[in-house]
This record gives sequence, C-alpha cells and structure tokens, in this order.
Amino acid sequence: MIRSILLGLLLIAPVSFANEAITEGPAGTEMAVFSGGCFWCTESDFDKMPGVVETISGYTGGDASSANYQQVSAGGTGHIESVAVFFDPSKTSYATLVEAFWKTIDPITPNAQFCDHGMQYRSAMYYANDEQKALLEASRDALERSGRFEQPIATLILPRQPFYPAEEYHQDYYHKNPLRYNFYRTTCGRDSRLEELWGD
Repeated sequence: MIRSILLGLLLIAPVSFANEAITEGPAGTEMAVFSGGCFWCTESDFDKMPGVVETISGYTGGDASSANYQQVSAGGTGHIESVAVFFDPSKTSYATLVEAFWKTIDPITPNAQFCDHGMQYRSAMYYANDEQKALLEASRDALERSGRFEQPIATLILPRQPFYPAEEYHQDYYHKNPLRYNFYRTTCGRDSRLEELWGD
C-alpha cells in the first residue's frame, strides 16, 4: 500500500512487461537470486556488499511467462519480488552473500516481509546446483540450531527459476528517489524490525 502510493506520486509510464528472462550479468561475474520482500530494499542492501558488481530488481518463481509490477504486487502471477545479484567470485562468494542476506530479512515470518504481506513478498534463496542447495540448507539449519529464534525459519530454499527484470523505474530506486525510498523503508518498519531480530 505504501509503495503503491509512492509510485502513484511518480506519475509513472504505462504498464510494461518483462518478457525476457536474464541468466547472466557483466563478464566475469556469477549470478545469485534472493527474495527479501521489497526489491528496492533488497537491491540497496546487496549494493553495499563488497564484491557485488551489479544488482537487478525483478520477479521469479511464477508460472506466467511474463511479469509486471501491477500483476506481481497483486499476487496474480505466482512470482516473488526478487533481486538478481551479480558478484565477482574473486572478491566474494555465494556463501558470503547468503550469510549477509539473512541479516537483511525477517526469516521467521512466512509469506510477508515487514509491512508487505502476501506470497509475492515471501523470503527465499535460490540454488543453481546441488552444491548451492546443500550450502543453503546447511546455513538455514545452522541458524535454526543457533537458538536465536524460537520460531522455525520460514525462508524458502528453492531451485532457481527464470528471472524477469522489473520495469526500469524500479531499478536503483533508492538512488533515483531517495526521499521516497527512505520514507517507505522507515514507514514499513524494516530497519526497526531488523534491529529487533538481529541487534545492531
């Protein structure tokens, strides 16, 4: 709701569709996909991480062969708001990104992240092969055994599916519209909830 109001204030262009899935980024990078609720925030969080070369907000996990923001945010396609992260494997690793990702999400609330509710905002991590799947499961299991949370971990571990980039006005939203982005992030309670879950 908060984001819908902000987008309405932008007087954005007509609906556009993301028909072509992307599978690679800049030369020399590897691709990882994460779902952490609002992709504006997830993109911003990953852009701050060393070794990350590029991030793209988008949609994954749905049955439809195309997706746009209006459809996905309404829960009509089965897609999840997600971010493709392209990283330099000589400077960071998939495992490092996974461990950093946990502290940017609420891993114990199913089918929601902060003020955004619905399956399209659930948290998830995606694997491209058996090695990545084992790494994700080990990371989740270690978090559950840590005793930090009484509730079970709700973040999904899923095979990577086609990733469709979101409309251009969503890309780097936190750079393009910092005031609206910061208003949304604060009003949504993202950082206050993260502090409650993870501490400073």
